[in-house]
Amino acid sequence: MDRHNFDTLSEAINALTQEGYEEDFEAGDNCIKALYSKKEYQPDALKIINTYRFEGMTNPEDQATVFTIEASDGTKGTLVMSYSAEHNQNEELIKKIPMARS
Repeated sequence: MDRHNFDTLSEAINALTQEGYEEDFEAGDNCIKALYSKKEYQPDALKIINTYRFEGMTNPEDQATVFTIEASDGTKGTLVMSYSAEHNQNEELIKKIPMARS
């Protein structure tokens, strides 16, 4: 069970980074990219550990979800999915990442 209750997206990212989720993942056209290590993963090589939703106070476009992700090689990081019109994440690829069993 998750023990976090974050108020802001930046608070979540900072705390999760301190817990070892140091990589930034991004869902590209046909793979999930680890931006620091430059590794590329298929969704089945990853698992979503937790998700955290954030909603903007006044603007619905300020909604975001932070996924904590662990790769099969032990790499741990976060992936931020914004719901604004300008997000650049491949939602269909993210949906293929399996959830970790608790």
